[in-house]
Amino acid sequence: MTVFVLGPEATFSHELAIRLREDDIRLVPTIGRIFERVVHGEGDGIVPIENSEAGGVGATLDGLVRHPVFITAEMYMPIDHYLAARVTEREITRVFVHPQTQEQCSELLERLGVPVVQTASNAQSAIELQNDPGAAAIVPSYAVAHYRLPVIAEHVQNSPDNVTRFVRIASRPGTPRQDGKCSIVIDPASDRAGLLHDLLAVFAVKKINLNRIESRPSKRGIGNYVFFLDHAMSEGYCDAITYLKTMTEVKELGCYRKVEVPP
Repeated sequence: MTVFVLGPEATFSHELAIRLREDDIRLVPTIGRIFERVVHGEGDGIVPIENSEAGGVGATLDGLVRHPVFITAEMYMPIDHYLAARVTEREITRVFVHPQTQEQCSELLERLGVPVVQTASNAQSAIELQNDPGAAAIVPSYAVAHYRLPVIAEHVQNSPDNVTRFVRIASRPGTPRQDGKCSIVIDPASDRAGLLHDLLAVFAVKKINLNRIESRPSKRGIGNYVFFLDHAMSEGYCDAITYLKTMTEVKELGCYRKVEVPP
């Protein structure tokens, strides 16, 4: 099976695919391109969806709304960041960093007090560092080894419990499991007092445990949002979704399993 992940080589997504022992790994420059490849039936994708420090990954959330894809598995990966440079901390002139990594390492960046240059991926940060001898980059250990970068500080993330949740996306739904999780997107057509309460009450009535709820701008104007919900698989799931659809637009992203990540 072909699997598309965010490149270039040595991103966290690339490392995860290798650790999962995927047979055919294809690297693409953006998360949006991963969704396009999946929609065209060229293979599955593995994308980051949320981080314990920085929250939801906008490109992935937008892709789940925009494209006819399904989540078929989820994976949790501890995230460890390193500060790489060929100069001392005091000599650093700028830092290359991915936007999500910038949030996860904000305390270090605040202390350094130098300009931040955002990149498209953590691996791209490593590549940019190779061409700028006075700069630094915040990168994964896999990128440090792959690009042979000198490290001047280890474990520079704000929290030692930094974890990113990844999901596998496919053009067809996976097989539901009783011990799995399900995800939906709710897109209210109108706004009224008590709407969100009424929507969430459906799960309480059916005794369905909600694992996550997150809002995301709908792109239809300020103050207009869609809501991402994750919930435990339950016998009352179908009835709850059917009832929800009488009140609002619901996109089912699928029910799926958790896949353990080998060390």
